[in-house]
Amino acid sequence: MSRRRLLPEKNFPGYAYLPGKHPHPVRDPLGHSHPVTVVAVEESLSSNGFRWGIDLFNHGYYWEAHEAWEPLWHAAKQSTQHRLLFKGLILLAAAGVKIREGKRVAAARHAARAAALFRRVAPLPSRPFEAALGMTPAALAVHAETATTFPAVLRTSQVLRSHCSVSWNV
Repeated sequence: MSRRRLLPEKNFPGYAYLPGKHPHPVRDPLGHSHPVTVVAVEESLSSNGFRWGIDLFNHGYYWEAHEAWEPLWHAAKQSTQHRLLFKGLILLAAAGVKIREGKRVAAARHAARAAALFRRVAPLPSRPFEAALGMTPAALAVHAETATTFPAVLRTSQVLRSHCSVSWNV
């Protein structure tokens, strides 16, 4: 299935990082994402870094998606909502890495933690998040929770729909 790209002009990395198998994408000068750029929290949901993370996630580059979103999480120190959302996305990406590594229990734990964070964002006004994700944080929490109950769902489920169609490639 061909998935829509948010940044089609940007090439995917040469490898989807797995710990111990490749150079670390950010810390190793040979890593494919070295160095990382930082974006202000006000611009984070419309930034290329955020959209690049979605593209990476949608195409099975879970570690790389985590790395794309992490600077946004760090920059969100003054916005609890943004910080919770980015941390949830990072945990969801970590779940994808764990599934690939065959660590189902760890994957379910990460997905459950992500769902809990999305649930904390859900009762707050979340229009910017909904516009950026294509769904509410509450709906994203449901998808993450489904992943904790049925890990096989992670292979085929769509998580971020409107702007992206996330499916777990394992």
